[in-house]
Amino acid sequence: MSKQPKTTSPQREEVGAPRAPGEGVSRSIQTPEPPHPSPLRNGEREHRHRSWHRRVAFAAAGLVWIAAAIAGGVTGLFQAFGPAPLGHDLEVSTVVVDRDGKLLRAYLTSEGRWRLSATRKDVDPRFLEALLAYEDKRFFHHRGVDPLAMMRAAYQLTTQGHIVSGGSTITMQVARLMEPRAKRSLYAKLHEAVRALQLEWALSKGEILSLYLTLAPYGGNLEGVRAASLAYFGKEPRRLTLGETALLVALPQSPELRRPDRYPVAAKRARDRVLDRIAGRGLYSAAEIAHAKEEPVPTERKPMPMVAPHSADEASTLSPKEKVLRLTIDGFLQRTLEKLARERAQSLGPDLSVAIVVIDNVSGEVLARVASPDYFDLRRAGQVDLTRAVRSPGSALKPFIYGIGFEDGLIHPETLIDDHPIHYGNYAPENFDLTYQGTVTVRRALQLSLNTPAVAVLDEVGPSRLIARLAQAGAPLVLPKSEAPGLALGLGGVGIRLIDLTMLYAGLARQGTVAPLIEQIGQPGERAGYRGLRLSRP
Repeated sequence: MSKQPKTTSPQREEVGAPRAPGEGVSRSIQTPEPPHPSPLRNGEREHRHRSWHRRVAFAAAGLVWIAAAIAGGVTGLFQAFGPAPLGHDLEVSTVVVDRDGKLLRAYLTSEGRWRLSATRKDVDPRFLEALLAYEDKRFFHHRGVDPLAMMRAAYQLTTQGHIVSGGSTITMQVARLMEPRAKRSLYAKLHEAVRALQLEWALSKGEILSLYLTLAPYGGNLEGVRAASLAYFGKEPRRLTLGETALLVALPQSPELRRPDRYPVAAKRARDRVLDRIAGRGLYSAAEIAHAKEEPVPTERKPMPMVAPHSADEASTLSPKEKVLRLTIDGFLQRTLEKLARERAQSLGPDLSVAIVVIDNVSGEVLARVASPDYFDLRRAGQVDLTRAVRSPGSALKPFIYGIGFEDGLIHPETLIDDHPIHYGNYAPENFDLTYQGTVTVRRALQLSLNTPAVAVLDEVGPSRLIARLAQAGAPLVLPKSEAPGLALGLGGVGIRLIDLTMLYAGLARQGTVAPLIEQIGQPGERAGYRGLRLSRP
């Protein structure tokens, strides 16, 4: 039997292994093929892939379900609580401002509150910066409720055993101010949160901030930052010191217990806490914070502005539904003349009064109107408007008497006229100083306000004609009861309102054209039918 030669399977040569003598150096080396994937493993991978997709789908469906449940719950709460008040019917104080928009006078609401409407442009930017840093630093990023602030408040309550911060956003505070609640509870907090979401849905951030600036409580009957600034600092909140800013930020959190006019120590502590908080935010330097803490806290309330009170009263009566009434009055000029009137009235004695009207001859706008020296002076009847009270004009009608004489060609400025004693029946006019100048020009007679020359011209013109002409121009003269027009009216024997007399003089400056006076911007002159009428020919 023949033997089969043995075949040796190729072996991998180990590196460094000794070779037998005569053994060749080259050997065929076979690279092992990679193992073929098992069909079982492919099936496992596909199963895992499908399982992963199912888990993602289930998770997405769960999130959608949770979101839908939350949305449904929020919608249900929206329906349960009803529509949120948006402040459209909020009653605010009526304010009267001058021609430049500066406050002249404000009025209490029907509830007896000072609640002046305010927007972001009405306050110092530093106040807004400090307010948001202290109260709601994510105001412009959340939608009414700040989850981070709520979790922080809950953690502080749990760890410290008492409320450190409430977690309420400015929007939630607005909701609470719109619908005040006597007690704090979980339900009240939920109500605020839902209302905050509704407010954010319906209003812009600027509108919400305006509601806060208008409604924030500051103690007593003060609501809103403008009322507080005027009452405590005597100025609008457009320019505040850092100390004033911090105080106005601190007061609304506990307005009655921090009222600086009653509890100045508590007010100062609260103010300094605000300063410490904003210092930690790096908004101001340490020197600025230290200087602000040294500012004194006001210890009494200042009276609200009361400038041009009679004009303000009249405007609010004529436009009772308007909350912002703008007058043509120049606030600075008005204050200056009110001070002058008070000083002059004091020198005249307690039984005499003073009234002043200043107008722009070109436009007919009233620039200042002082109707009495002191609105609250009972002895002088300070609330009576003397600019609209009928009083004797004295010699103030003489220019109009001469004007009609010029029209008729009876006289001209250089006409010579006698100033001497004269009788008209039982009436004998005299000059104020009981002296006479003899023959003078009409120009000189008017400059010296001589009586007898004026009466002589009125006798030629006719008293009834003068009355008719002035009435046609919008300035009716008031005669004593049952008295016929006579020559005495040329020297003050008649009544006229100061406001009307001023209007007539403005007509002289306009070459004889009389136009009604305007005191409220956006309103026509009080006698639109008389606009452009001729008082006299130039």
